[in-house]
This record gives sequence, structure tokens and C-alpha cells, in this order.
Amino acid sequence: MTQPQVPFDDRGLAYGDGVFETVLLREGKPVLWSYHLARLRRGCQRLGIPVPCQEALDATWQGIAETPLEVLKLIVTRGSGGRGYALPESPMPRLLSRRTPFVPATARWQKGVTVRLCRLRLGHQPALAGIKHLNRLENVLARGEWQSADIAEGLLADMHGELVEATSMNVFWQRQGRIYTPRLDKCGVAGTLRDALIEQGIVREATLPVAALPTLERLWVANSVQGVWPVITLVCHTGTQKQTWPLEPVDDFQVAAHRLLGYAAQ
Repeated sequence: MTQPQVPFDDRGLAYGDGVFETVLLREGKPVLWSYHLARLRRGCQRLGIPVPCQEALDATWQGIAETPLEVLKLIVTRGSGGRGYALPESPMPRLLSRRTPFVPATARWQKGVTVRLCRLRLGHQPALAGIKHLNRLENVLARGEWQSADIAEGLLADMHGELVEATSMNVFWQRQGRIYTPRLDKCGVAGTLRDALIEQGIVREATLPVAALPTLERLWVANSVQGVWPVITLVCHTGTQKQTWPLEPVDDFQVAAHRLLGYAAQ
């Protein structure tokens, strides 16, 4: 397959001026497609980028599936033009896409994972909060804090010490039998699985200081591609163990989330 060539003056390449989506395809059909479209449109509207037409977006996943599960990555940039940071008068967005075979990490569903608290703190920018824009340097720096394969994810807090997200997943916790996820009105990415779980009333938004993590009944990281990973061990950025949680024989939250993604109960 011929790879698309991005011009040197593309604003997504130069400035991170655009948005992207990472979509699970099951038998060639996009999972949670309406949620991905809604977030992409929110992101484009927030940045003032014309939204690609529905026909063009649908064309990115239509065709013969190579494997039962694939991941579709969509990128929408503002295109080329404008002088420096100045916006082009008539932007011509550029839509890029790629499909790749995918196999979920089912062992992490079943055995749980270890996560670490990242040293990096997220800055507040409400104008960009929630959308999946192309400038993900904070997440890149946070992910660079560890190399051990034993660490599955890193948890990120903001400058005030409030839990926000993981480097590439959303965070969920249980307290007094209820499931919560951080509010994302100042920073962070609102995942599509997160949106679906909130809409169904399974999850509520709340704030949580990272200092309170050891007091939680359960903790999970999840996204719409990998599914739900139960957290069994939390370590500090120094590698010191901070908290452990038992792995439940039946994880009702995971079952509910995986039902939305079409993953069988494990």
C-alpha cells in the first residue's frame, strides 16, 4: 500500500495543528464510530478546522478487512498555508488514514497490570481540554519516564495534583461501590469508551487527588482499542510500591465496558 506523503508545510506536521482518532475495527466495521465522529467534530470545531465530509470519513474504513480486528488511525490537519502561526484564509484540511492488524493484550485483561505515577504534571488549557489534538508532547515526555515492560501505563496528574488520565488511556476507580473517572474540563483526552460509559450511567465524573489513590477500592485504565486493564499494583516514579489491589474473579466493570467493544467476557 502506498503511504501518503505529507508536505513539508503541512500545519499538522509543523505545529500539531489538527486532530486524530484511533478506532477499533471489528470485521471491518468501526466500533463506537458515532462517538469517534462526535469527538473528531468537536476537535475540528474547537480548532476552527472544516470537518471532512461524512463520505470521506466513511471511506477510510470501507473495504475488505485483512484480519478480524484492526486499528484505524485518522488524522485531520488544517492542511498547508498561512504565514507562521497565522491561519490560512481558506483552509483546505488534509485527511490521512491507515489500517493495521490488531491483537488485544488479553493477558492484561485477565492478570491485571502495574502502573506508575509519572513525574510530569499536565498543564491546564481549557480551550484544548477533552479533544484529541495532534500535539501530545506531554504524553510523549511522560511515556519516556520508564522503559520496563513490567509497567503497563503511567498515571498523569495536573499541576494541582488532581488525577487526569494515563499516558494513552483514561482512568477509572471505584469508591463506595460506584465507578468514577476524572473530570476533563481543564486538560486531558475524553476517550470514546469513557464517553459511552458515562452516557450509559455506568460511570460518573469526579475529582481525585493522587494522594488519595491508595484509598480506592479498585482502579482501572482503559480505552476503546485495548479495553479495560485492572490495576493490581501502583508504584511511584521512583519504582517504590505504593499500593496493591486484589484481582477480582469477576470484574463487572470490565464486562460492561467490553460489551460495548464486542470483546467476550474473560
